[in-house]
Amino acid sequence: AGFDFVRVDLQAFKYMDANNRLDPAWLAKLDDVVSHAQKAGLGVILDEHDFNPCSEDVALCRAKLPAFWNQVAPRFANAPRNVAFELLNEPHDKLDAAAWNALFADLLATVRQTNPTRIVVVGPTSWNSYHELPGLKLPADPNLLVTFHYYDPFHFTHQGATWTGEEIKKLHGVSWGSEADRAALAADFDKIAAWSAANDRPILLGEFGAYEKSGTPEDLRVAWTAAVRGEAERHGFGWAYWQFEGDFVVWDMKNQRWVEPIKRALIP
Repeated sequence: AGFDFVRVDLQAFKYMDANNRLDPAWLAKLDDVVSHAQKAGLGVILDEHDFNPCSEDVALCRAKLPAFWNQVAPRFANAPRNVAFELLNEPHDKLDAAAWNALFADLLATVRQTNPTRIVVVGPTSWNSYHELPGLKLPADPNLLVTFHYYDPFHFTHQGATWTGEEIKKLHGVSWGSEADRAALAADFDKIAAWSAANDRPILLGEFGAYEKSGTPEDLRVAWTAAVRGEAERHGFGWAYWQFEGDFVVWDMKNQRWVEPIKRALIP
């Protein structure tokens, strides 16, 4: 289809035993996933995705997250450069800027013991909000890729989503695509690009998408998706769409085919 990497979300904590050791069968499956991606010519971002348990219980996170990377990082020490590590998806809540900066530094040190030049993806707190980029404290490491997630305007992209607050869950019929909407998008990405230039850090738009099950007309979701992807490329940001299948689909799992309008919004 034209994609060149996949971001693989790993909710690994539930596969750990009482001593935080990962299930050998799970690790073997992970090896297979990376191997198949490589054979298909795809890079891989291995993303530890236990963001809710980590953000709700920092003590638990400080035990399990280093244990995860102590086991996973050495397995891929000799992997090609297009295998990258994302230390934790969307820190938030109790993982505020101070707590996340401290934990991130420890995790990076763990990874660097076996992967001194591996690309490591890290983003700010508040669900990888670009507004929090100024608070992200980064070491002088040339192999960091800074990520942010973009779902603005949230009342458009998440209208009707069952896991949001009552106000958003009840929303329907919110449109997008006016000149003002597009200008706001461009202004947001200009701010991120300015931070990138000032701090000499490359940027990954790690997630973006519009909820598919809300009844929002497909043409509006396609227009928003194409516009966000276009702004990312105009600014030189890498990007990963959320998600392959699920609630923001680009792949119709039931019928085993692409959702062509969304795919064309991503790969014209």
